Amino acid sequence: MDNKNYCIIMGGGVGRRFWPISRNTLPKQFMDFFGTGRTLIQQIFDRYRKIIPLENIFVTTNQIYKNLVHEQLPELDESQIILEPATRNTAPSIALASYHIAKRDRDANIVVAPTDHLIIKETEFLEAINRGLDFVRTYPYLLTLGIRPNRPVTDYGYIQVTDETIDGFFRVKTFIEKPELEFAKMFVESGEFYWNSGIFLWNVQSILESFRELTPDICAKLGGREEGGFSSCPNISIDYAIMEKANNVYVQLCDFGWADLGTWDSLYEQSVKDEEENAVMNGEALMYDSRNNMVALPKDSVAIIQGLDGYLVAVNKGVLLICKKENTSQLRKYFNDLQMKHGDEFI
Repeated sequence: MDNKNYCIIMGGGVGRRFWPISRNTLPKQFMDFFGTGRTLIQQIFDRYRKIIPLENIFVTTNQIYKNLVHEQLPELDESQIILEPATRNTAPSIALASYHIAKRDRDANIVVAPTDHLIIKETEFLEAINRGLDFVRTYPYLLTLGIRPNRPVTDYGYIQVTDETIDGFFRVKTFIEKPELEFAKMFVESGEFYWNSGIFLWNVQSILESFRELTPDICAKLGGREEGGFSSCPNISIDYAIMEKANNVYVQLCDFGWADLGTWDSLYEQSVKDEEENAVMNGEALMYDSRNNMVALPKDSVAIIQGLDGYLVAVNKGVLLICKKENTSQLRKYFNDLQMKHGDEFI
């Protein structure tokens, strides 16, 4: 293992798109979605530990999840858990962790690792990460891993590549975050676009220079170590803040069986299904004249369902959600309406 290689595990989200299973007190990254015995954050830690020195793995998370991270990743020293005092987005989180790592190693090469990914071909994945780390060690570029799309999806970012390459890595022409469906269809049909996996690699100096140039407000608050700086940072993703604006972005085209587990739709796609295309998470469901459903239950519970086609049924801690799978994009409305009526009791 190269002791100049580092990993930032993004462990601070609240997983609202998986509500009501994912809750403020136990968001999705701390849950075992597939019954493997390891939660999402534990699986990502297990994966990167194979190629990154243990002492170089850091987790960024909201301060309210400090104990959860300690419980699930006891191998980490307290100094490896970077606590965020407020809920912001990925750009401030990555900037904070990058400044933290730069103080320790000004030549660090970093892979940024979301926790909500499913990787089927782990050997190929780890080979791609090592190759990417070699690339960003050599060149002052920002690197993302690109996946060839097999369908139009509006929850992913898309990358258009040029013919310009360096060592087999393609220069990015356009970086588009979460397009409308009509554009996603055009992108897939063109054959020129790839999904942005959300896995980024760069040298710490390259990303800090990008922050200084493209988001000076974040740098002023975090680089200068202002009191309360993180809490006053803008709520903006790394995609919008840096990747769409930077002119030194490259992409590594990969095939390692990748899926983003960011939504109920994506979880349904990756779940084991019965002969009627019903998927059941955790508990048991007896299905009658029902098909194409996603059912999420507490452990040791049973649901009896009749006559549903294409529904999400989710039960957790006093909340029962039943809606068409095609309407899960409205979860935010359901969530907000419930919060207005009952406060944070069911959030």
